Amino acid sequence: MDLVVDWGQVHALLGENGAGKSTLMNVVYGLVRPDSGEIIFDGKPVQIKGPLDAIKLGIGMVHQHFMLIPPLTVAENIVLGNEVANAGVVDLDEASKKVDELSRRFHLEVNPRERIADLSVGIQQRVEILKALYRGARLLILDEPTAVLTPQEIRGLFEVVRALTAEGKAVIFITHKLAEVMEIANSITVMRRGKVVATTSPAEATPADLARMMVGRPVLLRVDKKPAEPGKGILAIDDLVVMDDRHHVAVDHLSLDVRAGEIVGVAGVEGNGQNELVEALMGLRPIRGGAVRIEGSDISHATTHEHLRSGLGLIPPDRHRMGVVLELSVADNLVLDDHDHPPFARWFIRQFDAIRDYANKLIKTFDIRVQGPDQPVSSLSGGNQQKLVVARELGTLPKLLIAGQPTRGVDVGSIEFIHRQLVSERDKGLAVLLVSSELDEVLSLSDRVAVIYRGKLVAVLDAKDADRDRIGLLMAGAA
Repeated sequence: MDLVVDWGQVHALLGENGAGKSTLMNVVYGLVRPDSGEIIFDGKPVQIKGPLDAIKLGIGMVHQHFMLIPPLTVAENIVLGNEVANAGVVDLDEASKKVDELSRRFHLEVNPRERIADLSVGIQQRVEILKALYRGARLLILDEPTAVLTPQEIRGLFEVVRALTAEGKAVIFITHKLAEVMEIANSITVMRRGKVVATTSPAEATPADLARMMVGRPVLLRVDKKPAEPGKGILAIDDLVVMDDRHHVAVDHLSLDVRAGEIVGVAGVEGNGQNELVEALMGLRPIRGGAVRIEGSDISHATTHEHLRSGLGLIPPDRHRMGVVLELSVADNLVLDDHDHPPFARWFIRQFDAIRDYANKLIKTFDIRVQGPDQPVSSLSGGNQQKLVVARELGTLPKLLIAGQPTRGVDVGSIEFIHRQLVSERDKGLAVLLVSSELDEVLSLSDRVAVIYRGKLVAVLDAKDADRDRIGLLMAGAA
């Protein structure tokens, strides 16, 4: 495959998850060795055997998961491995001056003396960018840079990117978010299954064109739904308190209800108590205070098995850790919740025909792309694994579905399908609690939006009043 990036340009690398975007950039940054082909940088063929070679050439990369050391200060993180020494002692004052100068030049306002542990995710990302610029980066690779940012932080990042290209630097922006590509990119390379399928620009292609190139077929980008008709109360969360793994309060006296036939979306930057809330609702994490009720029955201290029996379904935020058993077959994964109950088991003897028939029915209904029900789940793509989890949870006909990051890491085609299924089940009377770090997903699916910040519920808004900027400010703590 070929890719050409020009100086002074933002080049977006667009594609589904698993299309090969990050792998290609890891080759450019020296983390992966290419099997064949060549890299030409600044007009000369280069050999990049590791990240040090890339850094020497002026290539910097900001990974999706930051590489910072939390107890150290901003300045210490930036100079680490590239220290300014004076008589054998690291000169942090000189380093802080250089960091200050760079941060002013590129609108990357950070305090060099603050500890990383005390900074928001958006500021930590600025530190990663400064670290690359401090090492002399002229080509900056940003891998899924907006995944955990609020709308305001995304706008700030775009200003930084524009300042970099205005100075003649080049930026490669890896993403699968179409709106961001249209706003920030000068040129766009679309990848599908490890190949470049198109090189275009925002002036030449619409978001619908880009989605079609990514997936290989037309995709409906907006969620088509009629207004909700909420019925009786299904879930009641009352003054809930939950601790995190370090015994700090993660969910702080939170109260919320979800009714039959509505989708309530929880909006918040990742790490504000959403995961602990989901785990507590499923009986996977103890509740310190308050109560959880399903149709009036208190299940606050019930086991996970009892939660499932009371009519809860869960699409877990991390499908590999909690959603699927990779070594088992598709059929076995589709009956995980009920494998020991009729019709799938009789007197503890498994009924393989019943399991296979049921699996075939769900495979067809949910368009799971498999060769057959006996195929191991490990061989499925991320999108098909996620469809399998959605199929299993909706197949049990729950009263309440807790949808944790239901489309994380899946392509636009699978996103469209999963969204349609959630709206269709809502219309049949399912209560849905949607927990997603994708604000666009929350805004397009939800009938009501609950905003969470540091474990507290700071607002609950009707969908019609859910203004993107207002919610972004609430997510950042501007209550």
